[in-house]
Amino acid sequence: MSKSLFSSVRCASWSASFLLLSACAAPVAVRQLSLPQAYQQQSQSALNSKTPSATTLSILRRLNLLDTWRKNPTNALAQLRTMTQQHFYAQGLADQLFALSELSYLHARKTSNRAYFMAAALYAYAYLNPTATEAEKPSAFDPHFRQACDLYMFGMTEAFGSPILQTTQQWALPFGTLSVNGTPQDFKWHDHPLTDLRPLARLSVSGFENVYSHMGLGEPVGGLPRLSQQERDSFQISDKLRVPLNLQLQFTMPRQQVLSSHVQATLTLTAMDTATHTVEGGPTPIPLQYNQTAARAVSLNETMDWSTEYKGFLDGRLFDQTQAPQLLTIDPHQYGHRPVVLVHGTASSAARWANMVNDLMEDPTIRQNYEFWFFSYATGNPIPYSALQLRRALQQAVKQLGGTQSDPALNQMTLIGHSQGGLLIKLLTINAGNTLWNGMVPRPLDSLKISQKYKDFLHEVLFPTPLPEVKSVVFISTPQHGSYLAGFSIAHMIGRMVTFPLTVTEATKAVLSSDPALRRLNMAPWRVGSVYGMSPRSAFMRTLATIPVTSDVTAHSIIPVLGSGALENADDGVVAYKSAHIPEVRSELVVRHSGHSTQSNPITIAEVRRILLEQLQTQTPDEHITRQDITSMGGHYEPTQPAPLKATPPTPQAQAQAQAQAQAQAQAQAQGL
Repeated sequence: MSKSLFSSVRCASWSASFLLLSACAAPVAVRQLSLPQAYQQQSQSALNSKTPSATTLSILRRLNLLDTWRKNPTNALAQLRTMTQQHFYAQGLADQLFALSELSYLHARKTSNRAYFMAAALYAYAYLNPTATEAEKPSAFDPHFRQACDLYMFGMTEAFGSPILQTTQQWALPFGTLSVNGTPQDFKWHDHPLTDLRPLARLSVSGFENVYSHMGLGEPVGGLPRLSQQERDSFQISDKLRVPLNLQLQFTMPRQQVLSSHVQATLTLTAMDTATHTVEGGPTPIPLQYNQTAARAVSLNETMDWSTEYKGFLDGRLFDQTQAPQLLTIDPHQYGHRPVVLVHGTASSAARWANMVNDLMEDPTIRQNYEFWFFSYATGNPIPYSALQLRRALQQAVKQLGGTQSDPALNQMTLIGHSQGGLLIKLLTINAGNTLWNGMVPRPLDSLKISQKYKDFLHEVLFPTPLPEVKSVVFISTPQHGSYLAGFSIAHMIGRMVTFPLTVTEATKAVLSSDPALRRLNMAPWRVGSVYGMSPRSAFMRTLATIPVTSDVTAHSIIPVLGSGALENADDGVVAYKSAHIPEVRSELVVRHSGHSTQSNPITIAEVRRILLEQLQTQTPDEHITRQDITSMGGHYEPTQPAPLKATPPTPQAQAQAQAQAQAQAQAQAQGL
């Protein structure tokens, strides 16, 4: 047989085999997917891939537009829009609007064309049809419902850019024009104009243990409140705080307008803490989208100079030189909200409370009854001097807010101090008399031959009395009897590097020079500072430990320890359990396997939450957190010997909540529920 004939026979054989195999292959096949593959297939869309969803692909095929989409996306979008205007639907108007949104978004991603991002947002809003009746809106169980919310959000994020213009705008769209009405005067937060609106949707947050957001409709943004110069110089909200906001681009009759040649829309801005978190105007309110943790993270990232933690330790004049306010709040004061004042520890800053406050503010009862104030100070300064600064800052804040007569909630303060901060808050809750002074100086203050200015200053610093507005304190990792770490020679060496405020230096010199006998006292500048002051050997620490918190103040302790050994030998790496333990607290929670910086520990945060809720005395069973709940998390309560608990009157807001709950219960009983 010749080679050519053999080749022909072989080719014929292969062709026959191919035809037989083709004839036997099933036109429809089924194969098993893994769970992740199955979910990915069902959730595929323009949001997470370069391919549209199965619904959109189906519409393109049925309308013979798939090939056009692949070769000329702009023509495919124009033809699909025309068919929709002519009521030629592959599967219905809603699905076709979703397809227009998804395809516009894909094309915008490829071309970086902001007009197509805006078109995607408008089509998505029309698909959602938020103010229409239930029959005219897509089902919340449809996976495209959430996808449309995200297309609306990300479409606006990319279209408006950063910062977001708050003025009236005119847009040229792929299919017509858009007029956006925006009035900056309407964008306010507690009467403060909002500026520099920044999108939050594409931010990845790290550093927070938990990231919270409120799912809904719209674009989450963060804005800066504009403060007056007087507000910047006083106790107020920080002018660097980004407020969590929701941005909406709303337009009436969206399914009609979006298919016309011109869309008339309005920008609306809603703050998270001043709203019901819903879009009104329809039969069913729709929740708004916020990203509150991202807003807090941006605030810290933009404003926090972490080096100030160490500058504030080494330079006691830091806040005197910068004129920066030592007491800040993250919200304007609201009537009926009780202040919770957070005081950080050594070589630290207010930012170290971020995780705790981030978690606590997610509790609606706490959010509706408390507000958080942050005190910052130069942590190398003498502890009594820093406590005096805290006292003055709180007194000034209460005065600026109208006093306790204008709002009784200001008379229900809770102070929370970590480490050295716990010693500061103790000095605001004791009747020291002359005990503290006598423990440090062998001569009565009045007998010293120093100027009255220094006598008044020393009396204010070392003869503290309880601050009347303070009703409870929480000590966290507090060296009530001193820190063994502060007794190390390396700590003393570091303490010698601290520079003190002029008032402290001059007052110390005046005392030492007033009497030859006092010159023998070892009151070198480094011994006056906080490092040696927290040493168990210091006269200040030994004396302060003998003075109990006044019985008018309810005290709690949270004590972390490393490991699971006996408490008598335990410590947190900085403070021994024996030093942190004091008997006169209402509760003492031991947090095992936690180091000194326990502020972000979930057990510690849960205990603070329990204490704050307990103080309100108006919680429903669902809101109440018990010690048993904390124990189930791994906490352990030690027996204490507290003073009798004094009932505190509920705030007007708490009274109104309790009354509303009672009325609701009465109505339910009357209806036989």
